[in-house]
Amino acid sequence: MPIYRADNVGSFLRPQEWKDGRANPNTRPEQLKEIEDKHILRVLQRQKDLGFKIFTDGELRRGGFMSDFIDAVEGFDMGDAVARTWKGSTGATGSNPVAGIVTSKVKQKKRLTKHEVDFLKQHSPGDIKMTLPTANQFPAIAYKKGISDKVYATYSEFLWDIAPIFKAEIQALSNEGVKYIQIDAPRYSYYIDPKWRQYVKDEMGVDPDKALDEAIKVDNFCLESAKRDGIVLAIHLCRGNNRSQWYAEGGYDPIAEKLFTQLNVDTFLLEYESDRSGTFEPLRFVPKGKVVVLGLVSSKEAAVEPQDKLIQRIQEASRHVPLENLSLSPQCGFASTMEGNLLSEDEQWRKLQLVVDTARKVWKDA
Repeated sequence: MPIYRADNVGSFLRPQEWKDGRANPNTRPEQLKEIEDKHILRVLQRQKDLGFKIFTDGELRRGGFMSDFIDAVEGFDMGDAVARTWKGSTGATGSNPVAGIVTSKVKQKKRLTKHEVDFLKQHSPGDIKMTLPTANQFPAIAYKKGISDKVYATYSEFLWDIAPIFKAEIQALSNEGVKYIQIDAPRYSYYIDPKWRQYVKDEMGVDPDKALDEAIKVDNFCLESAKRDGIVLAIHLCRGNNRSQWYAEGGYDPIAEKLFTQLNVDTFLLEYESDRSGTFEPLRFVPKGKVVVLGLVSSKEAAVEPQDKLIQRIQEASRHVPLENLSLSPQCGFASTMEGNLLSEDEQWRKLQLVVDTARKVWKDA
């Protein structure tokens, strides 16, 4: 299995031309594609220039990290949402809903990522990473009581109805030879943060520990047929990422043993850039041979981390996971939503250059 010492979570800041094209109702689809193509080629070249060996399109064909699924199916009302309270570095900020509500049985219209993969296979200068939201993302944010329960009696029924769509997409990516398939799973933070565990129990009416078991079971179901030599299956865990804000806090301790020992992935990309993520102690449960990508570089803040501090933290983590099984990345994407986090493109690239430079300093094979 390849190990990419310098990694990134997937999404890059959208350029203003891209935002203007999306916002203008007169932009024709072919015009928007030209803009996307232009900027994807640019970010591919930039990744190569920085020294990355794994390449993404920055999710520049998506309105957000979940939109490949939303755009590929019928059954969602985008005019409604389950509201969540987000937090920024200055405190609570109010609600920023980022997904619609399921109002009818979900029906797939097209592949989720084929249009992205086809372009990358033609133009990527190296191995391709494709990102997908986990199926677990949607019951908690797209299932609204009084509406969704008219078509799906329970959260679980909704979850298992959409899971085969993700399974088929991951299988297709594996068949197409995509080297790195990553599912993005911020919903696991619901089982870390006490207030969200209470939400799962009180509002969703589900036992949090049983919900965690089901989440792992669903992700394993979606990944199982994609496993093959030379392909990295990965999961990225975070605590929310929207305009440099987050919605959950807490270390991995409550879920570490189950998650690390039962989830059938090769690589865990873990948010670790702040005290919100707790200590490295839970990494003791990571099975031998699995890779942990340490998200030590913030994608939320513009300030560039001191390299010596990053190296120190990598060494601390290596007390629990061997150094040869560690890699480095930003803690999340730079634009999980198309508005992007609160830093400039130049600051984004400086952060990514820091990831590459630090990886080269720590690992000889970087």
